[in-house]
Amino acid sequence: MSTALAPADQLLYTPEEAATVLRFGRSTVYELMAEGALKYVKRGRSRRIRRSDLEAYVNSLEPMPN
Repeated sequence: MSTALAPADQLLYTPEEAATVLRFGRSTVYELMAEGALKYVKRGRSRRIRRSDLEAYVNSLEPMPN
């Protein structure tokens, strides 16, 4: 039996994991973090993105007009 959490159950994501969840490139996630569009927490040299911040970012996106 695996003790690993399913992606939906994770509380914190690495930028690489966040890129996979968002279906963006890794460099795009780092750009979003640098410009402040995607919040993150930093512990030492590690950056992690909270699931709630990923959801907030997605909810803030405006759909393209038809």
